[in-house]
Amino acid sequence: METNNLALTNTAEMVSGGYNGPKPVNEAGRVDALHGYEILDTKPEEDFDALTRLASYICETPISLISLIDSQRQWFKSKVGLEVPETPREMSFCTYAILQSDVFEVNDATQNEIFQNNPLVTGEPNIRFYAGAPLINSDGFSLGTLCIIDTVPKHLTERQKDALQTLAREVMSHLELRRAKLSLQEEKDKLENLLRLANSAIDQSFVAGKSEMFVKQESKLIKINACDILWVEALGDYVNIHTDKDRFTVYATMKDMEAKLSPKDFIRVHRKYIIRLDKINAIEDDSAVIEKRNSSNAGHMMNGLMYVPIGNSFKPVLMKRLNLL
Repeated sequence: METNNLALTNTAEMVSGGYNGPKPVNEAGRVDALHGYEILDTKPEEDFDALTRLASYICETPISLISLIDSQRQWFKSKVGLEVPETPREMSFCTYAILQSDVFEVNDATQNEIFQNNPLVTGEPNIRFYAGAPLINSDGFSLGTLCIIDTVPKHLTERQKDALQTLAREVMSHLELRRAKLSLQEEKDKLENLLRLANSAIDQSFVAGKSEMFVKQESKLIKINACDILWVEALGDYVNIHTDKDRFTVYATMKDMEAKLSPKDFIRVHRKYIIRLDKINAIEDDSAVIEKRNSSNAGHMMNGLMYVPIGNSFKPVLMKRLNLL
């Protein structure tokens, strides 16, 4: 019987697990660390595929894999010469390789007491030779392997082993870089979301506290101070904006005006009217009384006072806003 390059069945790192194979003593932390890379079940990536191909070329094997060992399965991030995306962990050669710090090599699986009855040896893909270099992160967790497989027995040269370990370190570097990019993207998304919220708050604050606006009258833009507006009157697709001295007719809806005028200072009292609260002199019957010294183009005027109708559905809100004694 062939013996492996390390006495796996006697290693101090093996503990009993929930499947027919060994586990590292730091298994729980190892699996958590693997999940932290957010790479399981992701699409192929050329950076990893290039390293897998290179391992196959250098070691002259038809199959090469980047195998990540989850709690119950081994999943292949990259693969050459194999189509299946994963296999059960209990069938995995790599679950033994992650217990090592260097290349784990099985020269002839049919002569190995651990693997000779493995379904991957007795059936497709008819594994005879296996070598795996563990993917060990900076915290000492072995996440999986860069492994090579052949259907005939063989040995790696020392240079090939060194190359396989070097490539495994490159795989680990790509995993770290990928995780760093994901983390940066998450932080970027958070910052952008905060920025959107901040901009939205600023916009709302700007709109709510807007003290002036410009309206187009004939061929020029005229500035109106919000504090000068007495009321706004809807006229179909247009509105009249009344100040003490002037009236401006603009193409807008009452909804547009509500968005532009501060809700702290203005209130809608009718489907056709918005008024400035501090311009109300009195409430008589179902009308708000506003004094307008200049009576030109006023409408609803009586003795220099403007009577703005109050709609029944708007009246409760208006009464709540008034400082009643």
